[in-house]
Amino acid sequence: MVVSSPTLGLLDADDPAPVRVLPGRLDAGLLVVCDHAGRATPARLKRLGLADEALERHIAYDIGAAELSRNLARRLNATLIEQTYSRLVIDCNRGPGRADLIPETSDGTIVPGNAGLDEAQIQARIDAIHTPYHAAIAAEIDRAVAAGAAPALILIHSFTPIMGGFQRPWQVGVLHQGAALSLSMLALLQAEPDLTVGDNAPYAMDEIDYTAPRHAQARGLQYLELETRQDLIADAAGQAQFADLYARLIPKALAGIE
Repeated sequence: MVVSSPTLGLLDADDPAPVRVLPGRLDAGLLVVCDHAGRATPARLKRLGLADEALERHIAYDIGAAELSRNLARRLNATLIEQTYSRLVIDCNRGPGRADLIPETSDGTIVPGNAGLDEAQIQARIDAIHTPYHAAIAAEIDRAVAAGAAPALILIHSFTPIMGGFQRPWQVGVLHQGAALSLSMLALLQAEPDLTVGDNAPYAMDEIDYTAPRHAQARGLQYLELETRQDLIADAAGQAQFADLYARLIPKALAGIE
């Protein structure tokens, strides 16, 4: 396991590093990325003024996504890059300058520690967490490209079963803007029995997303952004089940675009 050193400033020496890199084979041709893996908060932010239960909810992180990502990366022999801080501290799948980069409310919950931040406070979170996380992704891509194995990015997220009172019927969603790998994987998932698959649902990839456009689209790399419903990957059995499913289909999806 390779873990980058904490960036001093917002983070104290005892705080977790902002990014964790679990290395795989450089020639795997894949890089697994998990933007919302963790739910840590810097000690000096005093848990953003939130109760423990708020930091255990989907508003704080993508439930099950880190474990699913690790299972999948192992099956694919791929490197995994995961972000360790809560999306409530800073959302690393949002670009600097966006109002939802550091949310003041999330799914009806007020985040006291995010209220009325000035430019310096916002920049401190960008410098300590957002920038090193994306630098780690870029560096791993550079390393793979230099070795002649430009990677496809596999971006792992999860979604809550109910949002705004709506029971979401999808078990899996593929978010995309027409990328060949995404469409190839979408067709394979839709062909699976007893699986309800969202095509740009429950979320559509649009100008809100940051990681795929910055690291895949901007560099002409293939990408696949997968959303899995959280109740299905809340335990080890579910995480293994969906890792098996994705690991079985991703090589076929890649072969389908060659």
